[in-house]
Amino acid sequence: MNNDIFKLYESDLLRQTTGDTLRPGGVYLTDLGVNFCNFPPDARVLDVGCGSGATVERLVSRYQLQAIGLDPSEVLLERGRTKNPDLNLIRGVGEDLPFPADRMDGIFAECALSLMEGLDQALKEIFRVLKPGGWFVVNDVYARNPDGLESLQELKLESCIRRALPKESLMDKLTERGFKIVHWCDHTNLLTQLTVNLIMTHGSMTEFWLKSTSCSGSVDPNLAQAAIKKAKMGYFQMIAKKDTVTVREG
Repeated sequence: MNNDIFKLYESDLLRQTTGDTLRPGGVYLTDLGVNFCNFPPDARVLDVGCGSGATVERLVSRYQLQAIGLDPSEVLLERGRTKNPDLNLIRGVGEDLPFPADRMDGIFAECALSLMEGLDQALKEIFRVLKPGGWFVVNDVYARNPDGLESLQELKLESCIRRALPKESLMDKLTERGFKIVHWCDHTNLLTQLTVNLIMTHGSMTEFWLKSTSCSGSVDPNLAQAAIKKAKMGYFQMIAKKDTVTVREG
């Protein structure tokens, strides 16, 4: 990856507002996903793109699940290990999961799929590692205006917004890999609230992006805000299974 790409998720700019979850809504959608899937205690669950392990900690402490976190960022993993040495956090990438086939009862990807360069390979790996009937919970951003994708992709910014996809494109990718989508729900209100919170923390979104620029020298605040506006960024939860045929909209 190019060194001039600013890794927003490793900086403190987001964490000052979101805490360790680094995403809209914190653990709200995590809890909704667990309750929807109705995991039994001690179910094996993997969080792909776990960051510093906020979701892993939630899955273990609140739901008594056997949760493992995987992330390519040693910066975030070390932050999580320092805070909670008991968490099972390992370094790795979604495109090459270090687990045998049919291992996991569930896999979470929270603002993670949109960070992956090899999305198709990651979905193949996630499908492989899930048990038959296993759950795949995705909480992420999406572009409600496909015409804005090019502007997002041109940003020198490593964050979930840069590789956001339209809803239909993402759903097609999952179904092509053999997933059956059982739930989709728009939660753009959480993204809107995060924007409000960022403004309260930093004074304005322009100031937020200016601070990003001062960290990296690579993010143009005007281009970033214009790209996000053009793409009409949204936020969603999607839940899929490895072998079910029921579809629910909510």
